[in-house]
Amino acid sequence: MEFRDSNEAWAFWLTYSGQKGFEVRKRYTNKRPTDGKVTSCRFVCANEGHRTQDKRDYLTKCPRAETRTDCQVYMNLKMDRKKENLKVSELVLEHNHTLHLPETLHLMVSQRKISELQAFEIETADDAGIGPKAAHELASRQVGGSLNLSYTLRDHKNYLRTKRQ
Repeated sequence: MEFRDSNEAWAFWLTYSGQKGFEVRKRYTNKRPTDGKVTSCRFVCANEGHRTQDKRDYLTKCPRAETRTDCQVYMNLKMDRKKENLKVSELVLEHNHTLHLPETLHLMVSQRKISELQAFEIETADDAGIGPKAAHELASRQVGGSLNLSYTLRDHKNYLRTKRQ
């Protein structure tokens, strides 16, 4: 499989992970120093690896739960120097954890997106003086419930905060 650039590959990896039910993140990206073009990169399951030990660990009263399970799922990309595009060099797809249910795929962090139309509706409701909670409830009723909405109330509030800055 070939991609023109790393953004196209990342879009594919996001779509694939959304269909299968796992979160994703970028592990590393190597770029050429001359023009900044990506020469290799690795996209992984969000459960890959373990968190490092915090040096302030003895002060922690209520530590966060460990969410990573050392999952080995990844996609390595390397540049084909003749064609100047990225090719999949390695692909591992065996998870060691449970995947999200199909009913909850839209609630994964990597899949929660506010479309342009939804952004316009959020801005219009804000300009009309409707609060975020009421506007989110209205949007969820329009699509038949909050399970059918592609973003959460927190995403709604975050969008308004970034728009105001």
